[in-house]
Amino acid sequence: MNLSRRSLLAATSATAVTAATTLMTTAGTAHASPVAGASAEAGPRPGSGAEAAPTAGFDTLLQRAESLLTGGGFDPADPDFTDAVAALDTTAGGLWDTLDRSAGRTSLWPDLAPLTDPGNFGQSYTRLRTVATAWATEGTSLAKNAQVADALVAALRFTHDTAYNPARRETGNWWFWEIGAPRALMDCSVVLRDRLPGADLADYLAVVDRFCPDADRRTNSPTLSETGANRTDKAVIVALRGLLGQDPAKLVSARDALSDVRDLGRNSLFRYTSSGDGFYQDGSFVQHDVVAYTGSYGIVLLSGTAYLLALLAGSEWAVADPEVSVMYDAVERTFAPVIFDGLMMDSVRGRAISRERAGDHRDGATALAAILLLASGAPAEYATRWRALVKGWLTRNRTTPFEGLATLPQLALAKAVLDDRTVPAGPRSTGSQVFADMDRVVHRRPGWACALSLSSKRISAYEAGNGENLHGWYTGDGMTYLYDGDDLGQFNDGFWPTVDPYRLPGTTVDTRQRTDLGTGAGTSTYRPANAVAGGAVLDGRYGAAAMEVIGGQGTTLRTRKSWFLLDNAVIALGAGITASDGRPVETIVENRNLGTDGRHRLLVDGVRQPVEQGWSGTFGQARWAHVEGVGGYVFPGGTALHALREQRTGTWRAIDTGADTGGSTDPVTRRYLTLWTDHGTSPTDARYAYVLLPGASAAATAVWSASRPVRIVADDSTAQAVEVRRAGLTAVNFWGAGTAAGITASGPASVLVRRHGAHIRVAVADPGRTLTTLSVQLPFHVRALAAADDSVSLVPGRRPVLTVAVGGSRGHTHRAELVP
Repeated sequence: MNLSRRSLLAATSATAVTAATTLMTTAGTAHASPVAGASAEAGPRPGSGAEAAPTAGFDTLLQRAESLLTGGGFDPADPDFTDAVAALDTTAGGLWDTLDRSAGRTSLWPDLAPLTDPGNFGQSYTRLRTVATAWATEGTSLAKNAQVADALVAALRFTHDTAYNPARRETGNWWFWEIGAPRALMDCSVVLRDRLPGADLADYLAVVDRFCPDADRRTNSPTLSETGANRTDKAVIVALRGLLGQDPAKLVSARDALSDVRDLGRNSLFRYTSSGDGFYQDGSFVQHDVVAYTGSYGIVLLSGTAYLLALLAGSEWAVADPEVSVMYDAVERTFAPVIFDGLMMDSVRGRAISRERAGDHRDGATALAAILLLASGAPAEYATRWRALVKGWLTRNRTTPFEGLATLPQLALAKAVLDDRTVPAGPRSTGSQVFADMDRVVHRRPGWACALSLSSKRISAYEAGNGENLHGWYTGDGMTYLYDGDDLGQFNDGFWPTVDPYRLPGTTVDTRQRTDLGTGAGTSTYRPANAVAGGAVLDGRYGAAAMEVIGGQGTTLRTRKSWFLLDNAVIALGAGITASDGRPVETIVENRNLGTDGRHRLLVDGVRQPVEQGWSGTFGQARWAHVEGVGGYVFPGGTALHALREQRTGTWRAIDTGADTGGSTDPVTRRYLTLWTDHGTSPTDARYAYVLLPGASAAATAVWSASRPVRIVADDSTAQAVEVRRAGLTAVNFWGAGTAAGITASGPASVLVRRHGAHIRVAVADPGRTLTTLSVQLPFHVRALAAADDSVSLVPGRRPVLTVAVGGSRGHTHRAELVP
């Protein structure tokens, strides 16, 4: 067992889940506690000095902590739990069988030697926790086995004396010293608390006091204040240390860390931020200052907060901050938009995409479990909606069912929701959303979703380091993730170790050879020089997204890319494609993972193409293509299309060599069907245009190509624009002052205009954040504003002019409704 550092904590927090009924039973009066949504008057605000009458003491909370780890009082004979018990038993049994229990041992497991290495003692503690959890779980072969308990106590003592004690100085990765090891150590101590000698427990509390004394500061850099997921991680550790040591001050410190009373809110997890780490009002979540990380660090933060709220509920240390509503709102504002049928979109998982044991389905399952745990103490208005959302996700994902990924505590929560007939299965959400503060765009329709991974001088194109994400070069260059409800395994089924990393769908790339990223210690990011990345949304239904690609890092490539997100299509345009490096430049239309033996039919202009591996073809003026089980691709005006079927073999180790996260060297083989346009060597002002029709049949694709229901009216370095006459929609991305589709803009902007019924609706954004005000002139008569944001004013007339104060809006959409 060799879990990644970040997935370790995600799993730890998510393992801290049990049925809401069990939680409420152990909490005693949890429904009456402030965590259940009471007002500020209903309980003391953190740091206020006021104290509620204690309702749940140390022993009660310690028992709850154990239940959160093991799953509590489920029936091991219940067939719904059989597989999860067996999985825990198999994993823990294997670790027990290979645990070195000899008197002269120098490590606990031979592959984790020397024990003094931070990664090795960190992982040793997590393995001991797995064995300890099985020992405490009824139905496993290790349950309550005295020999196992004695060996665990001895192993904890050996690890402390040999590798992790207050006399040691931090070396290597700080995370093991301050988060990974102390969290696993505290979990082990909770489970074994009745078997641990007092002197041993005192030693373990002392080592936590040395390396994680509070959640506010980085121990090895005291001037650095902890933020986001790291702060939550540490708050959980401090809380468990407080319970084990019966230290009320530690529990107060852990609780207050969520609100950051001492720092006067600068790092509160319950307040929105406008820069750096944390939650943003538009739903973005950023960690490491410049990385879109909803699906990794964001899950850890959600899981840890849900854990603390549940753990401390009904006690005098219960979280009473009324601004916990920020976390409640984040479920639907931040997390739900990037979860598709239970999987977490890879565009917000950062370097975690390279982790073999942390795929989109597994991280999605962790998020679902955290949401259910949070629902156990949230106000009914939130909890009711969340349970329906989760039930819909659980019931639709049959590709990698939750029960195959879940721990016992996670399974208990899911079972409670699935068995509750009063909870409906929520449908898929629909609509467009621009997460301007993390350069991500998500467009959702009833049967599919599309996610765009952008980057700019504000948000990193990728993060790599500690041996992870070695081939993430182009993941932030407009990679287009297409999710189909009938193919949930696309990015989860061996995609990252086998895909051609130079041909990620949606990207325009210089074909030069690249060297591996992140091979050294620590993590690093790359922010390109472009300002424009983002877009605007109209009516929550239609979107316009744009990104300027400025190659940097050894290439002169530049291009301007647009996506127009519609009811049944995504229009992709590229213009100004220029480079002078003597290398070919390509735009990748699709690179579809067909699985281990896929023979999906490909039609080009209605002609069936060969299915043999290794086949390739070039089509001089292709107008449309169709991939069986995926959808259609239309090329307005025709394009020189290249197609390739290939069987690719790779290893997880090739993209993740981390000491603690490193993937296996076992070969993984998948088949791919790739479609791309070659712009030639050192192109000048080249362009492309293609249309994605997710889920469309071949016949529907042919009809779309012939009828052209969407007209491309501009695709150049000044503007890119489309008209959808049936919807009355015009959408333009301006790259500077100019006119397109009858709309004139005074500077770079995304503009959507829809004439529908008695009103005209307009949406405007400045995705480059370079302007203070923007003027938009419309091509038809307008009499007045019916409604508008405060930032919008109107000069009516035959050629009305909207003036939009975009300065300081950080690329967010401004809206107006006009009366013709």
